[in-house]
Amino acid sequence: MVRLDDILEKIRSYLPGADLDLVRKAYVFSAKVHQGQSRLSGEPYLTHPMEVAYILAQLRMDVPTVVTGLLHDALEDTLTTREELQGVFGEEIASLVDGVTKIGKFFLRSHEERQAENFRKMLIAMARDIRVILVKLADRVHNMRTLSHKPVEQQKRIARETLDIYAPLANRLGISWLKGELENLSFRYLEPKACQELSEKISRKQKERESYIGEVKKLISAKLEEQGIKGEVSGRLKHLYSVYLKMERQGIDFEQVHDLVAFRVIVDSVRECYEVLGIIHSTWKPVPGRFKDYIAMPKANMYQSLHTTVIGPFGDRMEVQIRTWDMHNVAEEGIAAHWKYKEGKTTPGDEQEVRGFGWLRQLMEWQRELTDSREFMDAVKIDLFPEEVFVFTPRGEVKELPKGSTPVDFAYTVHSDIGHTCVGARVNGRLVPLKTQLHNGDVVEVITAPNHTPSKDWLKFVRTSKARNKIRQWVKAEQREKSIEIGRDLLEKELRKHGMSFNRALSSGAMNRALEELGFHQVDELLASVGYGKLSPGQTAARIVPEEKLRAEQESRPSRIGQVLNKIRKKPSSAIKIQGIEDIMVRFAKCCNPLPGDKVIGFITRGRGLTVHTSNCPHVLEADPERRVDVEWDMKKKTTRPVKINVYCHDQKGILAAITGAITQGEANIIAANMHATVEKRAVNTFEIEIENLDHLNKIINAIHKIKGVYKVERARS
Repeated sequence: MVRLDDILEKIRSYLPGADLDLVRKAYVFSAKVHQGQSRLSGEPYLTHPMEVAYILAQLRMDVPTVVTGLLHDALEDTLTTREELQGVFGEEIASLVDGVTKIGKFFLRSHEERQAENFRKMLIAMARDIRVILVKLADRVHNMRTLSHKPVEQQKRIARETLDIYAPLANRLGISWLKGELENLSFRYLEPKACQELSEKISRKQKERESYIGEVKKLISAKLEEQGIKGEVSGRLKHLYSVYLKMERQGIDFEQVHDLVAFRVIVDSVRECYEVLGIIHSTWKPVPGRFKDYIAMPKANMYQSLHTTVIGPFGDRMEVQIRTWDMHNVAEEGIAAHWKYKEGKTTPGDEQEVRGFGWLRQLMEWQRELTDSREFMDAVKIDLFPEEVFVFTPRGEVKELPKGSTPVDFAYTVHSDIGHTCVGARVNGRLVPLKTQLHNGDVVEVITAPNHTPSKDWLKFVRTSKARNKIRQWVKAEQREKSIEIGRDLLEKELRKHGMSFNRALSSGAMNRALEELGFHQVDELLASVGYGKLSPGQTAARIVPEEKLRAEQESRPSRIGQVLNKIRKKPSSAIKIQGIEDIMVRFAKCCNPLPGDKVIGFITRGRGLTVHTSNCPHVLEADPERRVDVEWDMKKKTTRPVKINVYCHDQKGILAAITGAITQGEANIIAANMHATVEKRAVNTFEIEIENLDHLNKIINAIHKIKGVYKVERARS
């Protein structure tokens, strides 16, 4: 537990001569008003404001901010009034505590308007006095550290809120250690299994990595000493959540993460930063595309450093950051630590700090321009949530879209009819193609034409579910109308062969008998089925034409074609069983290349018969469900199917022979093979082989996996 002396000692270390009596006074006041209260852990409630105050002291905040940390829950959780705080501690501290209280539960309410309003209050308070949000961040850090005492549902909700709101804010303020801790703590509760597994994997080789860090530090220090440069060298493991994100983003296993360790060199001047960079690059080979100069081009939060990745002394990738001491202080504490306070108002100390907090003034401009709370919140999210795009209508209304959205997505967001009749778009006054990706702040104007209709091709680039669903519904309705028309024409021709017409079948009641026997409720349903190709015109006509008439026709002129078709039916050409469908050609989709053993589904295409897809194939999932047919494999029938596999391996002698040997030993025939060497002595080999079924494929993949030097084997899809 943090003691008062710990807080006072921390403040003395960076603010000699500070008014520590005010801190003591706040400690006594907080202890008094929180007396008898306890946290869920069973500890006295006072431990929480004490921990928050110590975190603020770690951030090198001024005395009023640390005092606010001690008092931040006084208005919300005790009988203390704002007037009482103002009388005891003055207007500045009372205002800070009041600001923290107002935003205390800004994101915990479910009502959209209230949620937006509270988020707005928080950011306005933040722009007026950054210290309010720093107290809230410190409060959140300690709450996350003690989150295990909350119910599981609350743990996940609070962790998600922390990852979505507070960690980005800490990053925006440049407080790297606080951002890292909030992300790691959120990760622990949102993905507990993944977090534990990753922690265990990292800890298994902890001693080995500590030894590695020590060796590399000695090597870098020796190189600096040779050139007469004084610098501090340190090494650390990257924080847990960043490693997890990298694995998820690149789709790799932990064993494939080669730059777990980052080294930092801190020197006295900018000139020495570039000298050290030259030393690092001349000693170890730099990795192309992995150098960032944040000194010449600082980040928005004023973070400055040189970042480079090299192939280190033991053949592993390692990241090296190079910065001055001033840059290091900003990186660790954030630019908020350098903010000047005078009479309770924030004023910048120099031009760099003015630029660094420009985004806060932007919030105030948005607040003046956007009167609607939700609109203001959306505009602010541009800065906090990079996975979303916020664009404007010509009238200034904000529309939130997923990253990668197009003018078609925008059109459907405005109204379904606007989307259906969209023929073009202007973005920022310029005509653009409909598949153009939108960016934050774009002003989008949709051009419509009354008789225009959606295109099925739009499904290839739209991103929003609303646009996708509306386009699918329209395409499905259009195809149904066409299928009904085609079905009627086909049935009319078939009935004429028997001396009947479609209208006569309707008026005589013969059509009703066909509907009942074939399981349809409406004539349009039956016609659509014929038009789609699910039902043949001959099958349908056989239920409409009287049996005695059909029998007489068959006796008078036996059909040679019918005899041939019967032979074909007795000898099916594929290993697919189709229930309720006759006289249809079967082929296999190249997009998913199904194998016996895969779950499959059929899709009927006019003129091309039935195409078999895997049941999770994106192409068939996006297609009209009316054309889907339940099919299954006839596992009794022996057949082979071609399939492609990709084998990722190290480019080493004899490995190709081992892979082909594993395939032939698995009793599979190699139809074609393609080999391609990549960088860093890696290779990708694609084999097309003949396989009996899914079990046969898995057996071969497992055999290839066991070959030394092979690190990934996957089934290829077109």
